[in-house]
Amino acid sequence: MKHTDDIRDRVFARGLSARIHAAMELRRRYRLMSFCHSHAQAIAHHGLAALLPPQVELVHGPGCAECVLPASRIDRMIDLALAHGVTLCVSDAMLRVPGARHASLLEARAAGADIELADTPGDALALARVHPQREIVYVAAGFEAAAAATAEALMQARALGSTNFSVLCSHVLTPAAMRHLVADDGIGERAQINGFIAPSHVSETIGVTSYRSISSDFVKPVVIAGPQTVDVLQAVLMLVGQINECRADTENQYTRAVTEAGDTHAQRLMDEVFEVRESFVWRGLGAVSRSALALRPAFAQWDAARRYALAWDESTVETAMADTRAATAQANFGAICAPFTPLRPRPADTANVGACCARAS
Repeated sequence: MKHTDDIRDRVFARGLSARIHAAMELRRRYRLMSFCHSHAQAIAHHGLAALLPPQVELVHGPGCAECVLPASRIDRMIDLALAHGVTLCVSDAMLRVPGARHASLLEARAAGADIELADTPGDALALARVHPQREIVYVAAGFEAAAAATAEALMQARALGSTNFSVLCSHVLTPAAMRHLVADDGIGERAQINGFIAPSHVSETIGVTSYRSISSDFVKPVVIAGPQTVDVLQAVLMLVGQINECRADTENQYTRAVTEAGDTHAQRLMDEVFEVRESFVWRGLGAVSRSALALRPAFAQWDAARRYALAWDESTVETAMADTRAATAQANFGAICAPFTPLRPRPADTANVGACCARAS
Protein backbone atom coordinates (compact mmCIF):
# COMPACT_ATOMS: atom_id res chain seq x y z
CA MET A 1 0.00 0.00 0.00
CA LYS A 2 2.88 2.34 0.77
CA HIS A 3 4.29 1.96 -2.76
CA THR A 4 0.85 2.62 -4.28
CA ASP A 5 0.53 5.76 -2.18
CA ASP A 6 4.00 6.89 -3.28
CA ILE A 7 3.03 6.48 -6.95
CA ARG A 8 -0.19 8.42 -6.40
CA ASP A 9 1.72 11.17 -4.63
CA ARG A 10 4.17 11.45 -7.53
CA VAL A 11 1.35 11.71 -10.06
CA PHE A 12 -0.46 14.29 -7.90
CA ALA A 13 2.79 16.22 -7.41
CA ARG A 14 3.42 16.39 -11.17
CA GLY A 15 -0.12 17.62 -11.67
CA LEU A 16 0.34 20.36 -9.06
CA SER A 17 3.68 21.28 -10.63
CA ALA A 18 2.02 21.69 -14.03
CA ARG A 19 -0.68 23.91 -12.52
CA ILE A 20 1.93 26.09 -10.82
CA HIS A 21 3.84 26.48 -14.10
CA ALA A 22 0.62 27.41 -15.89
CA ALA A 23 -0.23 30.02 -13.25
CA MET A 24 3.04 31.93 -13.61
CA GLU A 25 2.94 35.60 -14.55
CA LEU A 26 6.33 36.35 -16.05
CA ARG A 27 6.71 39.80 -14.54
CA ARG A 28 5.90 38.65 -11.03
CA ARG A 29 8.23 37.33 -8.37
CA TYR A 30 7.21 34.61 -5.94
CA ARG A 31 9.57 34.49 -2.94
CA LEU A 32 7.93 32.24 -0.36
CA MET A 33 9.19 31.60 3.16
CA SER A 34 8.51 28.42 5.11
CA PHE A 35 9.12 27.90 8.84
CA CYS A 36 8.42 24.23 9.41
CA HIS A 37 11.09 21.53 9.78
CA SER A 38 8.76 19.11 7.97
CA HIS A 39 8.55 21.53 5.06
CA ALA A 40 12.34 21.88 5.00
CA GLN A 41 12.58 18.09 4.74
CA ALA A 42 10.02 17.96 1.94
CA ILE A 43 11.81 20.70 0.01
CA ALA A 44 15.36 19.41 0.50
CA HIS A 45 14.92 15.64 0.52
CA HIS A 46 12.43 15.28 -2.32
CA GLY A 47 13.85 17.78 -4.77
CA LEU A 48 10.73 19.88 -4.61
CA ALA A 49 12.47 22.94 -6.03
CA ALA A 50 13.03 21.06 -9.29
CA LEU A 51 9.26 20.83 -9.76
CA LEU A 52 8.83 24.60 -9.54
CA PRO A 53 9.33 27.27 -12.21
CA PRO A 54 12.33 29.59 -11.82
CA GLN A 55 10.13 32.51 -10.72
CA VAL A 56 9.22 30.63 -7.52
CA GLU A 57 11.89 30.77 -4.83
CA LEU A 58 11.48 28.86 -1.58
CA VAL A 59 13.47 30.04 1.42
CA HIS A 60 13.40 28.79 4.98
CA GLY A 61 12.69 30.96 8.01
CA PRO A 62 14.99 31.96 10.87
CA GLY A 63 16.01 28.36 11.49
CA CYS A 64 14.89 25.28 13.35
CA ALA A 65 13.73 25.67 16.93
CA GLU A 66 17.12 24.76 18.38
CA CYS A 67 19.28 26.80 16.00
CA VAL A 68 17.43 30.05 16.67
CA LEU A 69 18.58 30.06 20.30
CA PRO A 70 21.33 32.61 20.96
CA ALA A 71 24.83 31.28 21.52
CA SER A 72 24.87 32.64 25.07
CA ARG A 73 21.99 30.33 25.99
CA ILE A 74 23.90 27.32 24.76
CA ASP A 75 26.85 28.46 26.88
CA ARG A 76 24.66 28.78 29.98
CA MET A 77 23.25 25.30 29.45
CA ILE A 78 26.77 23.90 29.35
CA ASP A 79 27.78 25.95 32.42
CA LEU A 80 24.76 24.57 34.25
CA ALA A 81 25.71 20.97 33.47
CA LEU A 82 29.38 21.46 34.32
CA ALA A 83 29.16 23.67 37.41
CA HIS A 84 25.97 22.54 39.16
CA GLY A 85 26.22 18.80 38.63
CA VAL A 86 22.73 18.46 37.18
CA THR A 87 21.57 16.00 34.56
CA LEU A 88 20.69 18.07 31.51
CA CYS A 89 18.06 16.48 29.27
CA VAL A 90 18.08 17.74 25.68
CA SER A 91 16.82 16.76 22.27
CA ASP A 92 19.20 15.16 19.79
CA ALA A 93 18.97 18.26 17.58
CA MET A 94 20.23 20.47 20.42
CA LEU A 95 23.51 18.60 20.86
CA ARG A 96 25.39 20.16 17.95
CA VAL A 97 24.15 23.75 18.13
CA PRO A 98 27.26 25.87 18.77
CA GLY A 99 27.75 28.27 21.63
CA ALA A 100 30.10 31.26 21.81
CA ARG A 101 32.44 30.25 24.63
CA HIS A 102 31.75 26.51 24.36
CA ALA A 103 31.75 24.42 21.21
CA SER A 104 28.50 22.47 21.75
CA LEU A 105 26.57 20.32 24.21
CA LEU A 106 27.91 17.27 22.39
CA GLU A 107 31.50 18.24 23.14
CA ALA A 108 30.56 19.19 26.71
CA ARG A 109 29.14 15.70 27.18
CA ALA A 110 32.38 14.23 25.87
CA ALA A 111 34.20 16.39 28.44
CA GLY A 112 32.20 14.89 31.30
CA ALA A 113 28.99 16.92 31.54
CA ASP A 114 25.95 14.81 32.48
CA ILE A 115 23.82 15.32 29.37
CA GLU A 116 21.17 12.83 28.32
CA LEU A 117 18.81 12.66 25.38
CA ALA A 118 15.11 13.11 26.05
CA ASP A 119 12.64 13.18 23.19
CA THR A 120 9.93 14.81 25.30
CA PRO A 121 9.62 16.66 28.62
CA GLY A 122 7.59 13.69 29.80
CA ASP A 123 10.62 11.48 29.30
CA ALA A 124 12.71 13.85 31.44
CA LEU A 125 10.08 13.88 34.17
CA ALA A 126 9.97 10.07 34.12
CA LEU A 127 13.77 10.04 34.54
CA ALA A 128 13.44 12.33 37.55
CA ARG A 129 10.93 9.96 39.14
CA VAL A 130 13.17 6.93 38.57
CA HIS A 131 16.23 8.76 39.97
CA PRO A 132 15.04 10.95 42.86
CA GLN A 133 18.65 11.54 43.97
CA ARG A 134 19.51 13.33 40.71
CA GLU A 135 18.61 16.88 39.69
CA ILE A 136 17.01 16.66 36.26
CA VAL A 137 16.82 19.80 34.10
CA TYR A 138 14.90 19.60 30.85
CA VAL A 139 15.95 22.08 28.14
CA ALA A 140 12.60 23.18 26.72
CA ALA A 141 13.15 24.52 23.21
CA GLY A 142 10.85 24.58 20.24
CA PHE A 143 7.83 26.38 18.90
CA GLU A 144 4.24 26.30 20.13
CA ALA A 145 3.58 22.59 19.64
CA ALA A 146 6.58 21.73 21.81
CA ALA A 147 5.53 24.34 24.38
CA ALA A 148 2.20 22.59 24.83
CA ALA A 149 4.02 19.34 25.71
CA THR A 150 6.22 21.19 28.20
CA ALA A 151 3.15 22.78 29.81
CA GLU A 152 1.56 19.35 30.23
CA ALA A 153 4.72 17.95 31.83
CA LEU A 154 4.92 20.89 34.27
CA MET A 155 1.30 20.43 35.27
CA GLN A 156 2.10 16.77 35.96
CA ALA A 157 5.24 17.70 37.92
CA ARG A 158 3.16 20.02 40.10
CA ALA A 159 0.54 17.35 40.67
CA LEU A 160 3.25 14.86 41.67
CA GLY A 161 5.06 17.37 43.87
CA SER A 162 8.30 16.61 42.01
CA THR A 163 11.27 18.32 43.67
CA ASN A 164 14.18 17.15 41.50
CA PHE A 165 12.76 18.19 38.12
CA SER A 166 12.97 21.63 36.53
CA VAL A 167 12.69 23.22 33.10
CA LEU A 168 15.02 25.64 31.34
CA CYS A 169 12.46 27.41 29.16
CA SER A 170 13.44 28.70 25.72
CA HIS A 171 10.22 28.21 23.77
CA VAL A 172 9.73 30.65 20.90
CA LEU A 173 6.64 31.87 19.05
CA THR A 174 6.11 31.58 15.30
CA PRO A 175 3.75 34.50 14.49
CA ALA A 176 5.98 36.94 16.41
CA ALA A 177 8.97 35.92 14.28
CA MET A 178 6.93 36.29 11.10
CA ARG A 179 5.82 39.76 12.15
CA HIS A 180 9.40 40.73 12.94
CA LEU A 181 10.66 39.59 9.55
CA VAL A 182 8.18 41.72 7.62
CA ALA A 183 8.05 44.67 10.03
CA ASP A 184 11.83 45.18 10.34
CA ASP A 185 12.96 47.21 7.32
CA GLY A 186 16.49 45.88 7.68
CA ILE A 187 15.32 42.32 7.15
CA GLY A 188 11.83 42.23 5.65
CA GLU A 189 12.40 44.77 2.90
CA ARG A 190 15.70 43.23 1.85
CA ALA A 191 14.30 39.72 1.99
CA GLN A 192 11.31 40.73 -0.15
CA ILE A 193 9.08 37.99 1.15
CA ASN A 194 6.00 37.65 -1.03
CA GLY A 195 4.19 35.10 1.10
CA PHE A 196 4.47 32.63 3.97
CA ILE A 197 4.02 28.86 4.08
CA ALA A 198 2.91 28.50 7.69
CA PRO A 199 3.97 25.40 9.67
CA SER A 200 1.86 22.30 10.11
CA HIS A 201 2.24 21.05 13.70
CA VAL A 202 2.49 24.55 15.17
CA SER A 203 -0.71 25.49 13.37
CA GLU A 204 -2.49 22.47 14.82
CA THR A 205 -1.87 24.07 18.21
CA ILE A 206 -2.44 27.78 17.52
CA GLY A 207 -4.99 27.59 14.70
CA VAL A 208 -5.67 29.70 11.62
CA THR A 209 -6.65 32.82 13.56
CA SER A 210 -3.12 33.41 14.84
CA TYR A 211 -1.85 34.34 11.37
CA ARG A 212 -4.62 36.64 10.21
CA SER A 213 -2.91 39.79 11.48
CA ILE A 214 0.17 38.93 9.37
CA SER A 215 -1.99 39.03 6.26
CA SER A 216 -4.00 42.10 7.23
CA ASP A 217 -1.34 44.27 8.89
CA PHE A 218 1.50 43.60 6.44
CA VAL A 219 -0.38 42.63 3.26
CA LYS A 220 1.34 39.25 3.11
CA PRO A 221 -0.50 36.11 2.02
CA VAL A 222 -0.21 33.14 4.38
CA VAL A 223 -1.09 29.52 3.63
CA ILE A 224 -0.92 26.84 6.33
CA ALA A 225 0.46 23.66 4.78
CA GLY A 226 0.57 20.03 5.83
CA PRO A 227 3.93 18.24 6.24
CA GLN A 228 3.98 16.23 3.00
CA THR A 229 5.54 17.21 -0.31
CA VAL A 230 2.17 17.44 -2.05
CA ASP A 231 0.93 19.65 0.80
CA VAL A 232 3.76 22.10 0.20
CA LEU A 233 3.15 22.12 -3.56
CA GLN A 234 -0.53 22.77 -3.04
CA ALA A 235 0.30 25.60 -0.62
CA VAL A 236 2.64 27.10 -3.23
CA LEU A 237 -0.17 26.97 -5.80
CA MET A 238 -2.53 28.71 -3.35
CA LEU A 239 0.05 31.42 -2.62
CA VAL A 240 0.73 31.94 -6.33
CA GLY A 241 -2.99 32.42 -6.83
CA GLN A 242 -3.18 35.02 -4.06
CA ILE A 243 -0.16 36.92 -5.38
CA ASN A 244 -1.54 36.94 -8.92
CA GLU A 245 -4.84 38.30 -7.63
CA CYS A 246 -3.11 40.86 -5.39
CA ARG A 247 -4.76 39.30 -2.34
CA ALA A 248 -3.30 38.89 1.14
CA ASP A 249 -5.42 36.36 3.02
CA THR A 250 -4.73 33.57 5.49
CA GLU A 251 -5.75 30.25 3.95
CA ASN A 252 -5.63 26.72 5.31
CA GLN A 253 -4.41 23.92 3.04
CA TYR A 254 -4.01 21.57 6.02
CA THR A 255 -7.72 21.34 6.77
CA ARG A 256 -7.44 17.68 7.75
CA ALA A 257 -5.66 18.68 10.97
CA VAL A 258 -5.78 22.47 11.49
CA THR A 259 -8.91 24.29 12.64
CA GLU A 260 -9.73 27.96 12.91
CA ALA A 261 -9.23 28.07 16.69
CA GLY A 262 -6.55 25.37 17.00
CA ASP A 263 -6.13 23.10 20.01
CA THR A 264 -7.92 25.12 22.69
CA HIS A 265 -7.05 22.61 25.43
CA ALA A 266 -3.34 22.98 24.68
CA GLN A 267 -3.71 26.75 24.55
CA ARG A 268 -5.36 26.79 28.00
CA LEU A 269 -2.51 24.69 29.42
CA MET A 270 0.09 27.00 27.90
CA ASP A 271 -1.68 30.08 29.21
CA GLU A 272 -1.74 28.64 32.73
CA VAL A 273 1.95 27.66 32.72
CA PHE A 274 3.62 30.35 30.58
CA GLU A 275 3.69 34.09 30.17
CA VAL A 276 5.05 35.96 27.14
CA ARG A 277 8.47 37.56 27.50
CA GLU A 278 8.63 41.22 26.53
CA SER A 279 11.71 40.49 24.40
CA PHE A 280 13.86 37.53 23.46
CA VAL A 281 17.11 37.37 21.49
CA TRP A 282 17.09 35.09 18.45
CA ARG A 283 20.33 33.95 16.88
CA GLY A 284 20.69 36.08 13.78
CA LEU A 285 17.68 38.33 14.40
CA GLY A 286 18.62 40.03 17.64
CA ALA A 287 15.89 41.04 20.08
CA VAL A 288 12.40 40.15 18.89
CA SER A 289 9.47 41.63 20.79
CA ARG A 290 7.08 39.23 22.57
CA SER A 291 8.51 36.23 20.75
CA ALA A 292 9.18 33.72 23.54
CA LEU A 293 7.70 32.16 26.66
CA ALA A 294 8.75 32.12 30.30
CA LEU A 295 7.33 30.19 33.25
CA ARG A 296 4.78 32.02 35.36
CA PRO A 297 5.66 32.74 39.01
CA ALA A 298 3.27 29.96 40.05
CA PHE A 299 5.74 27.51 38.50
CA ALA A 300 8.91 29.13 39.91
CA GLN A 301 9.67 25.91 41.84
CA TRP A 302 10.24 24.14 38.49
CA ASP A 303 12.02 27.03 36.76
CA ALA A 304 15.69 26.04 36.35
CA ALA A 305 16.76 29.62 35.56
CA ARG A 306 15.46 30.75 38.96
CA ARG A 307 16.52 27.64 40.83
CA TYR A 308 20.14 27.95 39.71
CA ALA A 309 20.19 31.78 39.44
CA LEU A 310 21.21 31.76 35.80
CA ALA A 311 22.01 35.15 34.29
CA TRP A 312 21.61 35.29 30.53
CA ASP A 313 24.23 37.47 28.85
CA GLU A 314 22.93 38.17 25.37
CA SER A 315 24.62 41.51 24.89
CA THR A 316 27.86 40.43 23.21
CA VAL A 317 27.85 38.22 20.14
CA GLU A 318 24.09 38.44 19.69
CA THR A 319 23.99 42.22 19.81
CA ALA A 320 26.85 42.52 17.35
CA MET A 321 24.95 40.25 15.00
CA ALA A 322 21.78 42.31 15.36
CA ASP A 323 23.64 45.56 14.68
CA THR A 324 24.93 44.35 11.33
CA ARG A 325 22.09 42.12 10.19
CA ALA A 326 20.52 44.71 7.88
CA ALA A 327 23.56 44.76 5.60
CA THR A 328 23.75 40.99 5.18
CA ALA A 329 20.27 39.63 5.75
CA GLN A 330 19.43 39.44 2.07
CA ALA A 331 22.48 37.33 1.30
CA ASN A 332 21.81 35.00 4.23
CA PHE A 333 18.19 34.17 3.42
CA GLY A 334 18.08 30.66 2.09
CA ALA A 335 21.50 29.71 3.44
CA ILE A 336 21.96 26.03 4.05
CA CYS A 337 22.53 24.86 7.61
CA ALA A 338 23.89 21.32 7.52
CA PRO A 339 22.34 19.10 10.20
CA PHE A 340 25.67 18.10 11.71
CA THR A 341 27.21 21.58 11.52
CA PRO A 342 24.58 24.18 12.45
CA LEU A 343 25.49 27.73 11.51
CA ARG A 344 27.84 29.37 13.99
CA PRO A 345 27.26 33.05 14.77
CA ARG A 346 30.17 34.96 13.26
CA PRO A 347 30.24 38.76 12.95
CA ALA A 348 31.23 38.45 9.30
CA ASP A 349 28.46 35.97 8.62
CA THR A 350 25.91 37.68 10.84
CA ALA A 351 22.96 35.35 10.92
CA ASN A 352 21.33 32.08 10.12
CA VAL A 353 18.27 33.94 8.88
CA GLY A 354 16.77 31.68 6.30
CA ALA A 355 18.87 28.72 7.37
CA CYS A 356 17.46 25.35 6.44
CA CYS A 357 18.40 22.60 8.84
CA ALA A 358 17.01 19.64 6.90
CA ARG A 359 17.80 16.80 9.23
CA ALA A 360 17.49 13.23 8.21
CA SER A 361 14.06 11.86 8.95
